[in-house]
Amino acid sequence: MDETIAELITGSTAVEIADSVRAAHERGHLRDGAALPSVRALADRLGINRNTVIAAYRQLTRAGLVETRGRGGTRIADLAPVAQEGFAAGSVLHDVGTGNPDPAWIPDPAAALHAVAGRAVLYGEPVIDAGLDAWSRPWMAADLAPADFRLTVTSGAVDAVERLLAQALTRDDAVALEDPCWLAGIQTVRLGGYRAVPVPVDAEGMSARGLQAALDQGVRAIVATPRAQNPTGAALTAERAAALRAVLADHPYVLVIEDDHYSLLSQRPFHSIVGPEHRRFALVRSVSKFLGPDMCLAVTASDPETADRLALRLSPGTTWVSHLLQRLAHAQLDDPAVLARIRGAGAHYAERNAAFAARLAAHGLPAVAGDGLNLWVELPVETRVVREQLMRRGWLARTGDEFMLRGAGSPHLRLTVHDLDDEAAARLAADVVAATVAADGMIDR
Repeated sequence: MDETIAELITGSTAVEIADSVRAAHERGHLRDGAALPSVRALADRLGINRNTVIAAYRQLTRAGLVETRGRGGTRIADLAPVAQEGFAAGSVLHDVGTGNPDPAWIPDPAAALHAVAGRAVLYGEPVIDAGLDAWSRPWMAADLAPADFRLTVTSGAVDAVERLLAQALTRDDAVALEDPCWLAGIQTVRLGGYRAVPVPVDAEGMSARGLQAALDQGVRAIVATPRAQNPTGAALTAERAAALRAVLADHPYVLVIEDDHYSLLSQRPFHSIVGPEHRRFALVRSVSKFLGPDMCLAVTASDPETADRLALRLSPGTTWVSHLLQRLAHAQLDDPAVLARIRGAGAHYAERNAAFAARLAAHGLPAVAGDGLNLWVELPVETRVVREQLMRRGWLARTGDEFMLRGAGSPHLRLTVHDLDDEAAARLAADVVAATVAADGMIDR
């Protein structure tokens, strides 16, 4: 036991012990990642029952101040920043890791703006605007097996997932996440103080065996991406979705959140993992990928109990989503010309990703274009070195390690290439191959 750290922890009750740890951390005496004494060692030093120390550590865990790592012991939580989507600020390199949609394909909202004005919205009115509710209901019902559901609206998909988890879980509850996972999902679970349980993803989506293993570990919620999985581009096949529904059949009260963020842009059919008898579910569809990231709005269809709990966190007048924003989204989604443009954007992203994958294949580097905005490229060498080589050639890419829950070692790059013209795409493909060859030579040495 580190005597210096042990001396900072005092008290004879769980509250006193927890308060002393918190005070030591606030004063900078206990830094992020610092190991705390074992339960037995601290109990012996303080002359108290071990259960008192267990209760103190449990309080600190629920508060998010400490984390337990099995045989690694109990440590002050390390809240190092998680990578974020978007442009890299201040970089002079050509950023091909943004994950952004192409602004040239985002519909101009000017024509719809005049339709959003009108009757003022007052305190106490429904959270979801009547027009958006009417438009969204058949859109969601077409892909939901349970017949009984309710709609609500949140400030985007991340907001929806955060609120859904918060209404169902407490700190240290286990959540099944796809591995690799979208960056905001990792951040949401981490900041909520939940315990992420990785479920492997392959070309057909979430692994049924992996989901069963996660359920065996006691997960209370599952966050899944039915198509355009970020970062891999995987989409559930009908067979895989059926296998996942079969696994979930014995767990009807586990909350299943399906994040169909790509929805209207997707070139793949939607296959749900929620069966008709499942009791806790939420289908989330945001508009940011096709109406623009600044349109912070998502529609959620969920079981009545989940909807009621979600509504409590969206009190009209305090945390509701602007009805002007809802009406603007509805006006665009109800416009056939806008919907045609969205379909064109989806086809454009698919075509550009497929063309880039073909360029890599022509250079002897096989790549498969999945669904979504990005391309997930597997390399035969360490991607960190490839990324460094690409930076020397003027490109900024993302390595797969940023998206992994199990730690480093992903042999992938995630590239956003759909907005490159043919000349730039050809140059990037050649540079990826050259960087891979150079990295292979460096590793051999």
